[in-house]
Amino acid sequence: MAKPERHPRKTIPAASGPTNSAEEAKDGKDAGYNAGMAVFSYIIGGIIVWSLIGWGLDYLWGTRWIVLLGALLGAAGGFYLSHMHGLTRQGSSSGGSAADRGPSQDGAQ
Repeated sequence: MAKPERHPRKTIPAASGPTNSAEEAKDGKDAGYNAGMAVFSYIIGGIIVWSLIGWGLDYLWGTRWIVLLGALLGAAGGFYLSHMHGLTRQGSSSGGSAADRGPSQDGAQ
């Protein structure tokens, strides 16, 4: 028996990315929205998890205040995580700080 011939597979060229500025602007808006949702998730998730831990400790030890401490610790931890991931920095429309942009262009020194 003769083996059938194998044809090489056709390769599909990779997409080159967004083709117009409207799609790029949409990506910028989505990035801000996604960062905001990540910050929200970190803070709310921290509050929920650490409140449950505090509630469990309150139940074991017969206290009533550790759940509040857990909620505060969770909020602070969530904000800390979002800050460490670079999600809480303030952006500027021109990019970079004023020192990075150089002297002003109005003639003032």
